[in-house]
Amino acid sequence: MSTTLTERAWCVMVPHSALGARTARHRLAAELAAAIRPALLADVVAVLAELVGNAVRHADPLPGGMVRVAWRLRQGPETDLVEVRVTDGGSTAAPKLRSVGPEAIDGRGLSIVSALAGQWGVERDGLGQSVWAEVS
Repeated sequence: MSTTLTERAWCVMVPHSALGARTARHRLAAELAAAIRPALLADVVAVLAELVGNAVRHADPLPGGMVRVAWRLRQGPETDLVEVRVTDGGSTAAPKLRSVGPEAIDGRGLSIVSALAGQWGVERDGLGQSVWAEVS
């Protein structure tokens, strides 16, 4: 019985803007469409959209006005796992889940990420902060 695990990774720099978020979503969808099942792709695109959207709305850009977007696909005999990672210049407040009422017009991004991802987290380093999530 084979337990071969394959792994592929991508990284793109996009503008710290709504257009950058759109570019990241389209690039991820184009790269992964033939590699994973449609339901998983939909979840991964939704998670990436929330993470890049949060970076654009709440964080500073990296030098050059950019956001780094990376994803890694790990495929094994029983499951596919996609890790997405968005790195920005950081913000004064760390990303965290918020509790919002049904009438709120925003504040649900990380709740969506938490619902779709097996796990997610935040890492800070000298460059800024990365928010990552694993979806399988």
